[in-house]
Amino acid sequence: MNKTIRIALAGAGAFGIKHLDAIRLIDGVEVVSLVGRDLPKTREVAARYGIAHVTVDLAESLALAEVDAVILCTPTQLHAAQAIACLHAGKHVQVEIPLADSLAGAEAVAALQQKTGLVAMVGHTRRFNPSHQYVHREIATGELAIQQMDVQTYFFRRSNINALGQPRSWTDHLLWHHAAHTVDLFAYQTGGEIVAANALQGPIHPLLGIAMDLSIQLKSSSGAICTLSLSFNNDGPLGTFFRYIGDSATYLARYDDLTNGHDEKIDLSHVAVSMNGIELQDREFVAAIREMREPNASVASVLPCYRTLDQLERQLAASK
Repeated sequence: MNKTIRIALAGAGAFGIKHLDAIRLIDGVEVVSLVGRDLPKTREVAARYGIAHVTVDLAESLALAEVDAVILCTPTQLHAAQAIACLHAGKHVQVEIPLADSLAGAEAVAALQQKTGLVAMVGHTRRFNPSHQYVHREIATGELAIQQMDVQTYFFRRSNINALGQPRSWTDHLLWHHAAHTVDLFAYQTGGEIVAANALQGPIHPLLGIAMDLSIQLKSSSGAICTLSLSFNNDGPLGTFFRYIGDSATYLARYDDLTNGHDEKIDLSHVAVSMNGIELQDREFVAAIREMREPNASVASVLPCYRTLDQLERQLAASK
């Protein structure tokens, strides 16, 4: 497929804009339709990026013959149903993490992808960040074996706001969204299956109805272990911090940056064509469409992550 790939992007919020910025840097790709919840605000974003078609109805974008693929940056609770709608419409789809907020939803998307043969990918960005790619290559060449991962995912979100500090129309989730990054990455980096998973959660927020603090322990079939701490109560520093403890080195990763255990920065300029994990993720989506192949972070490859999340959710429910 050598023609320009035309994309509809649904969700003109903080993360949707990150994708719009990334797509600008990829040759042979054009965003032709933008879907948002607030029409005036969506039109403002579309005007900045030169997008002609604007709507508040995803179905309207899916009906456009020129649309080849869709990127979904919509609320978590809509992901599975919208991904299914995209596949039914004959469109390739990239769903921002998480694929779904239930195992049933994730499995339904995976089953339809298998039936249609279309490219269906999930935004498990940690697979694409140059920092984690560097570690992955060390593992692949046999230079490093992971013994333990220690991960902290910390935000200060005691009210329902997004990454831009704006009110959200939906509720985020530590387990089904933020833990998904690390659960998938741990399996991906160790090359094994998760054979043990345990979780504890703190008090349920009286208004949001979710736990604001969560602790998860994982074990891989490789023997490696992972400790993951998550909080919406943490008043800085914010973000996700990864410590890889291996048999030959220790690495600390934060998004696209990497240092060794002595806080010495590692040059990642040779790892990929960009230092931006979102751009690399979108490049993989486009390449998979052009080559009609399964992408890294395909729906099928990340499905084990959602099985683990389901196991943890059921464990937490039973412990109440």
